[in-house]
Amino acid sequence: MKKSIFTLVLLMLSVLGYTQKPSPSLLTPTNHTLVLIDLESQMAFPLQSITVDQLRNNIALIAGASKIFKVQTVVTTVAEASFSGPVFPELAEFYPKASSNYIDRTSMNTWEDVTAFNTIVGKGKKTIAFAGLWTSVCIVGPALSAINDGYVVYVITDACGDVSKEAHEMAIMRMVQAGARPVTSLQYLLELQRDWARQETYVAVTDLVKKYGGAYGIGVQYAHSMLKH
Repeated sequence: MKKSIFTLVLLMLSVLGYTQKPSPSLLTPTNHTLVLIDLESQMAFPLQSITVDQLRNNIALIAGASKIFKVQTVVTTVAEASFSGPVFPELAEFYPKASSNYIDRTSMNTWEDVTAFNTIVGKGKKTIAFAGLWTSVCIVGPALSAINDGYVVYVITDACGDVSKEAHEMAIMRMVQAGARPVTSLQYLLELQRDWARQETYVAVTDLVKKYGGAYGIGVQYAHSMLKH
């Protein structure tokens, strides 16, 4: 009888211990590289799949998140000086050009640019999260190429955009069919935070949400204000 009870206790402890382990498919600050592609003014002009103001907020969320959590991040541009123009102010806020070593390319597929490729794979992470413009060209190319090379790929879908809703949706479908994992910008931020008891990043995360998190941010602002009474 005692042996049976002891076995049952061990089994319960084992189950409890197992349930506390997060899935390895969740993103953490140290298990991936974030690649931000061609978030430049000219690339945003023809967007139809998302409004430019919403895209800018979403970019701020993921760029801010990567900075707060010290995620290894690569910023690439295409023909910045001659055609596509400067990156969004919300990206430059967290990754200023002067100190962030943007990689300017001519190739539409970042994976085919030697400098960009070497920089990304040189980070040593087997998981990569992509965001940028346009979904059907400059995100599909490196995402499919990275998957083919054995990388686990996440696509931050609402931090991407395209010239039509159909172009964006078909590109996401194509990548998901190849094995890419879709996430959203707010999901990306909260997945990195994971626990509100992590006080070292709590203030920075909630400040970022209040500034760029839309309705959710207003809710956080309201709660912080009203809970003071």
